[in-house]
Amino acid sequence: MLLNIGQDKIISDREIIGIFDLDNTTVSKATRDYINFSVKKDECVTVSPEDLPKSFIVCEKNGKRTVYISPFNTATVFKRLEGKSF
Repeated sequence: MLLNIGQDKIISDREIIGIFDLDNTTVSKATRDYINFSVKKDECVTVSPEDLPKSFIVCEKNGKRTVYISPFNTATVFKRLEGKSF
């Protein structure tokens, strides 16, 4: 299934490793370090730079990991995954 995570960015649900709420997870230094590491490795993509980021989605495709910073909250992403909202 294809999933719109903001703007015109669409990913496959098969690529998703995890979906995380930015407000709750960035309290941890380990999470902040992981996101900073992803930015330095050029693995981080901000889906909608003009919108406030609410979640991040870790994906892997063909051995390449990507962290998408999304303006959608985790509840919206999960509803879209379940097919309840498009």
